[in-house]
Parts: sequence; C-alpha cells; structure tokens
Amino acid sequence: MRKGAGRESQGSRLTVLRQPTLSTVCVYFLFMLVGAGVGWLVGLLADWLVTLPWAPLQGPAELVASIPAPWLPAAGSVAGLALGLVAQHEQLVIRLSDDRVVLTCKGRAQEFSRDAIAAVLRDGKQLVLLGHDCGELTRQECDLDVGRVAGAFTEHRYVWADADPHKDEFRRWVPDTPGLPEGANAILKARQESLEKKSSSDDDVQELREELARLGVVVRDEKRRQHWRTFRKSGPAVE
Repeated sequence: MRKGAGRESQGSRLTVLRQPTLSTVCVYFLFMLVGAGVGWLVGLLADWLVTLPWAPLQGPAELVASIPAPWLPAAGSVAGLALGLVAQHEQLVIRLSDDRVVLTCKGRAQEFSRDAIAAVLRDGKQLVLLGHDCGELTRQECDLDVGRVAGAFTEHRYVWADADPHKDEFRRWVPDTPGLPEGANAILKARQESLEKKSSSDDDVQELREELARLGVVVRDEKRRQHWRTFRKSGPAVE
C-alpha cells in the first residue's frame, strides 16, 4: 500500500478510502492554532476596550479582561479542536468491496449493492453513483483524490465514468418549468429557497434532492442554480 494513501485493505477485499492521517492531523493543528490566535486577539481587544470609557460593551470587555491571559488562547485551542472534530465528522468515508459500497458522512451511512450501481463518476467535487434506471443513487461531497477513488472502484470492477453520460440532458430550472412530474416544481422552489438562505442546512437541500429522486427527477447545482433531468424510476437501491 502506498504511504499516506489513506486506504486500508482486509482479507475480504475491503478497501476504505478516507483522508490520510497526516492531512487529518494538520487540520486539527490548524484549527487549534487559529483558535489560540483568536483567543489571544480577543484578550488584547478586551484590554484595549477597558481603557476607553466611551467604548461600547464595557461590561463584557471587563469580564474578558479579568480572565487570566493564558486561559483565552487555551479556550480558543479547545474550540478549534472541536471545530476540527466537526470537520472530520463531515468528511466522506468510502468502504468498497466486490459486492457493495458504503458511504458514510456526518454519521449517516448509505449502503448500495453492486447490482444496483451502473456507473460511478466524479462531478466537480461530488461523487455520484448512477443506477441502471439512469437516476442517481446518491451524490456526495468528496474531497478525496479523484485518482485514488477511481482506482479503487476500478480495482473492485465497478464501472468508472470519466464524465456524466447524462450531462447534456440537464436543463436549468426556472419557476413553473413545463415537463416536470407533478409536485416537482414546488419541491424545486423550496429547494432553491434553501440554497439561497445562508442559514439553511445542507441536510434540507439533500432531503429535497431525495424527494425529487422519488418523483423521477435528478438535480445538480451550479453556483446555487438548479439544473434538472428526468429518468425512469425503478425500485429502491439503498439497503
């Protein structure tokens, strides 16, 4: 196995793809370093504000200034570590065998049988599994090296596509677009609103994508613009 590949193999031909350990350690270190720096800067700002009687937030500034100097950078480091844990939790982990694929992200695991997967591809920074009905079984953010991912799927004899074979079928969505299944326009409208809201969670966007898939609609996003195509629906593929 190549050093730093972030890939593990077991006797049952199981391959695990995740971010390399060194990369994960660097992420933790960076978040902790930034957190410590922010804590130090907050302390300096509080010390400065208490010298200005006219400045706002005097109460909070005095409270922060009363905290012993080493504590703020330490607290910032802990906060940075927590953010690092969140970042790792959101990274995609791929488990491959000859008969199934398991994708885990944000604590949620999706399992797909080999027979359900027609092809696998990388669309921008997203990993896409296509079904035999031309629909998408799943579309997940994937920061893993595309060469490693393609090599692993090919090694397990999955079909890897260098580009989306249905790319030319996508059309940009506008309100009340004709030709969509009943109810799809309403879901696309709600999804567009979620895409445009900074406070909206990715989970909402993903759930609405799954609702569209149940109607036979595939959607992909480009700069918060939705593009769609239809496909013939078949049975569920997620186990």
